[in-house]
Amino acid sequence: MKYYIISGEASGDLHGANLIAQLKIKDPDSVFRCWGGDRMAAQGAYLVKHIRDLAFMGFVEVALNLKTVLGNIKLCKNDILQWKPDVLILIDYPGFNLRIAKFAKQNNIKVVYYISPQIWAWKQSRVHQIKKNVDKMLTILPFENDFYKRFNYSAHFVGHPLLDAIYNESLIRQENSSLPGILNNKPLIALLPGSRKQEVKRMLPQMLKATKKIKGAQFVIAGAPSLHESFYQKFLKDYNIPLIFNQTYQIIKLSKAAMVTSGTATLETALLKTPEVVCYKAAPLSYLIARRLVKVPFISLVNLIMDNEIVKE
Repeated sequence: MKYYIISGEASGDLHGANLIAQLKIKDPDSVFRCWGGDRMAAQGAYLVKHIRDLAFMGFVEVALNLKTVLGNIKLCKNDILQWKPDVLILIDYPGFNLRIAKFAKQNNIKVVYYISPQIWAWKQSRVHQIKKNVDKMLTILPFENDFYKRFNYSAHFVGHPLLDAIYNESLIRQENSSLPGILNNKPLIALLPGSRKQEVKRMLPQMLKATKKIKGAQFVIAGAPSLHESFYQKFLKDYNIPLIFNQTYQIIKLSKAAMVTSGTATLETALLKTPEVVCYKAAPLSYLIARRLVKVPFISLVNLIMDNEIVKE
């Protein structure tokens, strides 16, 4: 079968890569074309567009980049029509993917949504688009099926893929329980400023300022695989803090605590049993809009799943 997979961020690239690995076992003749990142490409998928060029977030930011977003949607539609996949698999990324789902449905292409958009938090009206255009919804959070039942839509809970991802990563790295010789005997605090350029621009300077107030500790930054080292250097010129790529789980496991930008990384940190503070900063206008639209009391996945403030936000 021919699988067309669309993800717009680093966590989706991780989950998409693991999905491709399993689909290749089930379907040895499978062929993959995707919008994703290095992990999906490493699994043999042809990369149409890299996530580093897709990750716009926030109301204002999307508006400022609207021409690029619309151009990407047009490119994606044309590419789907030309390639003629047997199934379209969408991973989160709702602003983009729900438009593509509608287009695919109109062109008689089967649509599977793997990892539901967080419409239970905001923009609940999107559930009607999903009912109309998505053939199968695969959810990863335990309360999402109940949400869809309220709208007479049947979703399928498949468990959270991070459990498998962390387990597989641990098997690969179990022989190496330390980081390269950059650390001393002081307690380690991890800085995880996010995977998108916009997130890192906002969050890393705030995290770096906070390090000046913490005495008797050492710090390390977990670099996002989709971003180049040179992107970080402009923020680090006044700080002697190491930047490490492709060892995020090792960094978290070896840390006594972590500052984590809200997103999938908060759940990863919790699953690795490292205490964390969840951080987020939005553009002022985006924040004011979000306050009116968001319908949940927490921003971190950990607290949302537990329905209680387990980690500090």
